[in-house]
Amino acid sequence: MTGATTTEPLLLKGAPGSPYTRKMLAVMRYRQIAYALLVRGSSRLAALPNPKVDLLPTFYLPDAAGKLEAVTDSTPLIRRFEAEFSGRHVRPADPVVRFIDSVIEDYADEWLTKAMFHYRWHFPADIAKSADILPRWRNITASDAAAAEMSAQFSRRQIDRLRFVGSNAVTAEVIEASYGRFLDVFEAHLKVHPFLMGGRPGASDFGVYGQLTQLAHFDPTPAAITLERAPRVYAWVGLVDDLSGLDPAEDQWLARDAVATALGGLLAEAGRVYVPVMLANARAVSTRAEKVETEIDGRPWVQNPFPYQAKCLKWLREEFSALSSGDRADALRVLESAGCGALIGASL
Repeated sequence: MTGATTTEPLLLKGAPGSPYTRKMLAVMRYRQIAYALLVRGSSRLAALPNPKVDLLPTFYLPDAAGKLEAVTDSTPLIRRFEAEFSGRHVRPADPVVRFIDSVIEDYADEWLTKAMFHYRWHFPADIAKSADILPRWRNITASDAAAAEMSAQFSRRQIDRLRFVGSNAVTAEVIEASYGRFLDVFEAHLKVHPFLMGGRPGASDFGVYGQLTQLAHFDPTPAAITLERAPRVYAWVGLVDDLSGLDPAEDQWLARDAVATALGGLLAEAGRVYVPVMLANARAVSTRAEKVETEIDGRPWVQNPFPYQAKCLKWLREEFSALSSGDRADALRVLESAGCGALIGASL
């Protein structure tokens, strides 16, 4: 048992096509936290509060006064549940390993998601499948005419969001090349370790898993690439879906002195693409620029500024600053050895 602070299932709204919903459901299953997933149209949703921004997943959790509030954003939710539920934690005990876990989780949430959106809404076969299936997950009993209208509206809205994600004619090659390199690095990692964080999963594992539920198992173009190029990665997604039966031990986390070797390839890929985009975006947000314009991997990168990602960078830097001086030095050595030092060291 988890030793949870409540015996009532946690309520959340989500959908199978949402990588962050899949991320959090896998966390809940692994941590053996009882939950009730509400789909759109559920009569129970009418009595629940609305979030400030309608994002998935949405959890309905008590605030300081005990009143239910709608809470989104998977990373803070994972941290909250780490404090509120005991056992089977997804945050490594070692502060340096934990910080690297945070960096890779953010890479998954804020960079791999670019590949997810790009493949889903750039290629005709992927657009057609998503347009047909995703709206029906919202209302499975809708008439064919209503479903067709939902599909058209949903597709237009999602394609319009690509300007914030960063998928466009200028950046497409960068995103696709990066996804291929990620598959190669992760495939090699899985030959040695069953999870990113070693013998048990960290928050980063669930972040990567969430994006791959779509890239490797739903959208046809990246799924075919994944299956051909990285069969271990394809298989891993199915395994991580339900880890409720895993029996983790504390000594299964990566050791601090093993992180640079075990995760160096993945961090190097993050340093190649994710770090410069995060820095360029933060600068654009801080100067109120209309466009994020920089060079990634020797190619131009252009997208609309994304204020939320500037917050993500700020949170990572705050977590780094909260480490002891010795831990900061060790964490910085790991990052710098992989070309990621600018993530926490570069001025904006």
